[in-house]
Amino acid sequence: MLSLSEQRILVTGGAGFLGKQVINQLIVAGANPDKITVTRSRDCDLRDLDNCKRAAEHQDIIIHLAAHVGGIGLNREKPAELFYDNLMMGTQLIHAAYQAGVKKFVCVGTICAYPKFTPVPFHEDDLWNGYPEETNAPYGIAKKALLVQLQSYRQQYGFNGIYLLPVNLYGPEDNFDPRSSHVIPALIRKVYEAQQKGDKQLPVWGDGSPTREFLYSTDAALGIVMATQNYNESEPVNLGNNYEISIKDLVQLICELMEFDGEIIWETDQPNGQPRRCLDTTRAQEKFGFVAQTEFRQGLKNTIDWYRQNAK
Repeated sequence: MLSLSEQRILVTGGAGFLGKQVINQLIVAGANPDKITVTRSRDCDLRDLDNCKRAAEHQDIIIHLAAHVGGIGLNREKPAELFYDNLMMGTQLIHAAYQAGVKKFVCVGTICAYPKFTPVPFHEDDLWNGYPEETNAPYGIAKKALLVQLQSYRQQYGFNGIYLLPVNLYGPEDNFDPRSSHVIPALIRKVYEAQQKGDKQLPVWGDGSPTREFLYSTDAALGIVMATQNYNESEPVNLGNNYEISIKDLVQLICELMEFDGEIIWETDQPNGQPRRCLDTTRAQEKFGFVAQTEFRQGLKNTIDWYRQNAK
């Protein structure tokens, strides 16, 4: 196991929703808070190679979480930005890290990298067996290219880069902006606002048939830190919790937890996204002992409670 106490660690996106949790877990695992550096996009635009070089200097470990990311709406509206931004941030930072002699690079990828029709549960060996779901493809492919880069750099340069594939994340402090949020925060906000207005109907995109798996942000952070300490191989690793739920059941559960009894209106002219998402998490358990801890209903309740307290 890699001891973190003396390591200089850069966490890109460390001020974000997942980043804060990763920093907490790093400190719990023994990292020195004074040796942890966080980049913020307004001060250090990682699409610029010189910024990547400066960020990578004198670091032992880089955990790359920074991403331009959002739900189906953002993916439809800005596919070019999502492709360019994520590819340039990642590929330049990996190269800068190699040049700077960084000892370990932890790249957090995306479940959107999987093919649209993947045998369920998704196994890492199926990652290349088809094209991603169309609305996610520019983002998913940009992130998947970083896996190829890390594997190539390991093969040619002996560079220790690992690649993790977390399923959809959720939790307190998530992004609740309706223009760019993922499904859980988007639904929580939608129900909350319907309650504030006294609306008796709740419009929801799609027909409710797709399934999703969700990982609580604290659990995702724990998995990332366990991999940082214990995993040093080229194969990608899924991070999930082995619980699959349909969007229809998810909406009903959120309505139940928030005590909303209005009518759900399914907007079937809007896209569903990928038909099913559920991960095989055997590799994470076998390679570095990761098992998610948070029961889904409790995680949702925590997220709803946080939003209600911070909605204003």
